[in-house]
Amino acid sequence: MTSREEVSAKILSVKVEQGLTWKGVAAELGSSSPILYTAALLGQMTLTAAEAEKAAKIFGLSPEEAAWLTVSPERGSTVLMPPTDPLIYRFYELIQNYGTTWKALIEEEFGDGIMSAIDFNMSIEREPDPKGDRVKIGMSGKFLPFKRY
Repeated sequence: MTSREEVSAKILSVKVEQGLTWKGVAAELGSSSPILYTAALLGQMTLTAAEAEKAAKIFGLSPEEAAWLTVSPERGSTVLMPPTDPLIYRFYELIQNYGTTWKALIEEEFGDGIMSAIDFNMSIEREPDPKGDRVKIGMSGKFLPFKRY
């Protein structure tokens, strides 16, 4: 029996072995964001059946392994809290330092509610800088007001 974690491990192994890039794989899978496709292949999002079939060809997956890519995942299950990976920890650190500020500013602008991580878009870009290139991350989530009942 296979698990979603085993499928992601196999995908990573084949990616390294064949020298693939996430952007290159995403271009072969379809027209969605490379971020969504990477998240799906790492076990945090789902692919459509057609996308999973394409992924199976790229990574040499069995029909059962491809089917795992279409199953709703246990999101966030692979990240320890607090995270130990330095890059992931910096995002946690951003939340620790700026989370209450973001919350205050969003609520001041929109009211009492949340920014959706389901109806959500994200971009990651390289921003050239003479002092060293920067990582530029853009996030856009639908505002969902808390409902009174």
